Amino acid sequence: MKFRHEHKHYINYMDYVVLRSKLKAIMKQDDHTDTDGAYQIRSLYFDNFRDTVLNEKIDGINHREKFRIRCYNNDFSFVNLEKKTKINSLCSKILAPITQEEAESILDCNTEWMAESNYPLIVELYTKMKSQGLRPKSIVDYSREAYVFKTGNVRVTIDRNIRTGLLSTAMFNPNLPMITAGDSQILLEVKYDNFLPEIISNIVQLESRRQTAFSKYAASRIYG
Repeated sequence: MKFRHEHKHYINYMDYVVLRSKLKAIMKQDDHTDTDGAYQIRSLYFDNFRDTVLNEKIDGINHREKFRIRCYNNDFSFVNLEKKTKINSLCSKILAPITQEEAESILDCNTEWMAESNYPLIVELYTKMKSQGLRPKSIVDYSREAYVFKTGNVRVTIDRNIRTGLLSTAMFNPNLPMITAGDSQILLEVKYDNFLPEIISNIVQLESRRQTAFSKYAASRIYG
């Protein structure tokens, strides 16, 4: 696994307007971006009956991991299983493509086929569903603007309209009722490899904005 630095900041709408203008002048927008300059992400997170993933986040455990199934712009022909690992402020993500049918079988806990998968990540999730009791738990939707910069392999994202599907795991229902998760602040994330170029650092350095350990999954569990 390749680990990267990851920093998060709450920002307000005025920060967003200024940042967006500066980022567009220096960085390239992500290829997934639509004509409005953003794209939609839906993620379904896994946890067990003890809420281990949630509690490790709340308790600030330095080494933790979480599994999720993710799709974009309600396009269910492109779905990924992902595992995100975090050690202090360093993060790593690995993924495996799955079909909508395979994802739906996981949501229904029909998992025996996973043991024979050619993708180690799918086998790993199967093992942990069996040994740790991981189950589909919570859905999160949000709108993302993403900007990339080749030097330092920098990726800056701005996430807005973060919503939760409460206790539903109907990931492939495009009309799933959603409500705002948390206090609906805008989230700035900065990810990079070994160093952050000064030109980018100067843009995203917001003296009045504190760094945060915000978790979309934890926010989605605020109602249960």
